[in-house]
Amino acid sequence: MLMSRKAISPILATLLLIVIAVAAVIVTYAWVMTFTGSQTQQAGVMLVKENVSWPSSSSIAIVIRNTGTSNGKITAVYIGTSATNVTSATVASPSLPATVNAGASQSFTVTFTWAANTRYYFKFSTDTPAILEFSEKSP
Repeated sequence: MLMSRKAISPILATLLLIVIAVAAVIVTYAWVMTFTGSQTQQAGVMLVKENVSWPSSSSIAIVIRNTGTSNGKITAVYIGTSATNVTSATVASPSLPATVNAGASQSFTVTFTWAANTRYYFKFSTDTPAILEFSEKSP
């Protein structure tokens, strides 16, 4: 009884395998292009801390560099003594929102009365999803 059944022809089997392989390649290509496109958009603004100095007991000078490919606008600056407890800081210069051009640095002077030998946590928010968070110990 099993001998009377016929299987698909070798030509049809080969064509079916080719169609399945091409479909798999197309699905993989679509996923890779979507993934790399979203990663490239996120790399537009990339902020890094260059320098932090403490010129007086009531101000902090912070230099931020944009290593990304797009200009970014700093919309708010926060400071606190723990990473979870930061409050809005007053930026003396430049006035916010401040543009940090791609590949350039921008100096910010934050008005804040700080204590010696204390770790402070900073957060720079932008008009994009890019956020810069870091901590620095005062002298």
